[in-house]
Amino acid sequence: MTARRRSGAARALALAALLHGAFASSAAEPFVVAGDGIASPLPGATAGDAVRGRAIVANRQVGLCLLCHTGPVAEERFQGNLAPDLQGAGRRWTAAQLRLRIVDASHFNPSTIMPSYYKTEGLNRVAVGYQNKTILTAQQIEDVIAWLQTLKDTAP
Repeated sequence: MTARRRSGAARALALAALLHGAFASSAAEPFVVAGDGIASPLPGATAGDAVRGRAIVANRQVGLCLLCHTGPVAEERFQGNLAPDLQGAGRRWTAAQLRLRIVDASHFNPSTIMPSYYKTEGLNRVAVGYQNKTILTAQQIEDVIAWLQTLKDTAP
């Protein structure tokens, strides 16, 4: 195992520890994957709110996105560099593509260290108290997507 992979694995374990207690309270509702995305908003969610989405991404107790990603959230120090920069996400991916990446990143890369924020089946080593619970709610995911879609510029 390379040093970078060990470092990534260590960060994934740290992420799992930080997620302790951050799980949403309900099981995931069914969704339909079509091609490389989920075209429709997740069941039970309304249109996403970009302001709430930015707050979720910036909050180290909720989304933990900045543990691995860098993004245009200047007030948050110590952002990650393991994953793609979020700046330009709205230009690089459609809402449907972003939705699937957040719901289940393992759809694209089975070895990813990114958590599946809305998947409850087929996971490994999930504590009993967190089984059948999502990390983010459907609404929180739609909010994050709304914010990511506003990020059209490329990273500086």
